[in-house]
Amino acid sequence: MAPNRRVKRVAASQPGFMTLNTSIKPENLVSNRRKRINKNKKKNWNKHIDVNDVEDFLEDVRLQERTTGGLISDKSDESLFFLDAGDKKAGTQTVVEPTGRRKASRPLKVDLILKNNSLVPVPKDILAYQLPNAKKLRNVAKKAEQLAAIGKVPKKHRPPTKVDGPTKTTAADAPNNPTRDFYDIWGQETKETRDPWYLRQTGKAPVKRGWKWNEKSSLIPAVEIIAPGGSYNPDFFSHQALLLKAHEVEVKKEKEENKIIKQLAYDKDDRATEESVFQEQVEGLEEEDYDANDFNSACTLGILNLVEKKTEKQRKKERVQKIKEQRRLASRYKTGQQQQLFQLRSIKVSLRQREQRTKERQTQRRANQEAEKYRPRRLGKLKFTAQDLEVQLTNELTGSLRTLKPEGSVLKDRFKSLQKRNLIEPRERAKFKRRLKIKYVEKRSFREIT
Repeated sequence: MAPNRRVKRVAASQPGFMTLNTSIKPENLVSNRRKRINKNKKKNWNKHIDVNDVEDFLEDVRLQERTTGGLISDKSDESLFFLDAGDKKAGTQTVVEPTGRRKASRPLKVDLILKNNSLVPVPKDILAYQLPNAKKLRNVAKKAEQLAAIGKVPKKHRPPTKVDGPTKTTAADAPNNPTRDFYDIWGQETKETRDPWYLRQTGKAPVKRGWKWNEKSSLIPAVEIIAPGGSYNPDFFSHQALLLKAHEVEVKKEKEENKIIKQLAYDKDDRATEESVFQEQVEGLEEEDYDANDFNSACTLGILNLVEKKTEKQRKKERVQKIKEQRRLASRYKTGQQQQLFQLRSIKVSLRQREQRTKERQTQRRANQEAEKYRPRRLGKLKFTAQDLEVQLTNELTGSLRTLKPEGSVLKDRFKSLQKRNLIEPRERAKFKRRLKIKYVEKRSFREIT
């Protein structure tokens, strides 16, 4: 049974409950006789349980709610009774009709029949109050009120901004006008005829590229021009300058190789001998013996020293010393602050020097950032290695393009250029490793020949 029905039934059992249906007596709503049946079995639930009193009670309650708008026992006397002050025709009461007003006409009988005479309030239709995106609309309205309070107009209600070019099709752009501008259908740029304001509001406008997309990864030119000394018939000084540059590169490589060899080098004479190995093995075995009793006594004294507690006098002395040390440090800190008042001039000088160093570091940092644009970055696990200089020795110069010996590779040069301009990461050629061994089989025809 529902909780509200149980409460109403208990209310009906009270002596002050008034019934609207005269055929129902309050003493019959609650039965004093108890039926002894087995309620554990489902077949006895509807068979031996009488719910007529409950149905009669609920019907009476519904009747009271329809006619009076609630239980009669809960109503006040003023709402149930009225005072009869007499009849107008008998002359016991003088009623003055208001002048200047038209007497209200009575409703038609058909309207009275169709009129709802129930005093039970109509349940609220929740679906009528639910709107799609209601929370979003409330937030938008709240934001609009805030903008209106400070004197701003929402972006949605602003007038369209002026755009370059006509937004509407004019007579000059009409398709039947022979003097209209020529439009190349094979061109790269598409001609947009729709309103830019409409495109922005509907989200169909093209997305603008970020500034990072327009920034170049490196300022190194795609094709670097070789020095004048790399010509097939170069000037003597230009060729010597290019040779010096190549020589410096080779010297640097040689230094790095020598550095690795020096780090891996060892003295061949400084090697372990049989005597040194034996000496290392027997080391620590010829120590002096010691007395076990002395060791035990030393351990006992150490334990006693650790277990010994401090006296109250010692603890008080330690607290006094700690307080003195704290006061000394506080006095020293205060004296240092007072001394700083006489060092304002030197402090200002140090601050100016610090600002100057900061500006210098900022300038150096900006210069390094600009220089980084001309250097390859570390994009992968491998470091970029520059390509060898393509230079010919003095005895290899021919002075003619027909007899010139070609050097380098165009494909390798382009691949290194992409790595240097930070377009791809440095890579190494994948090494092919055979998984299965090669098996040699002699055919019958080969065996017959041999």
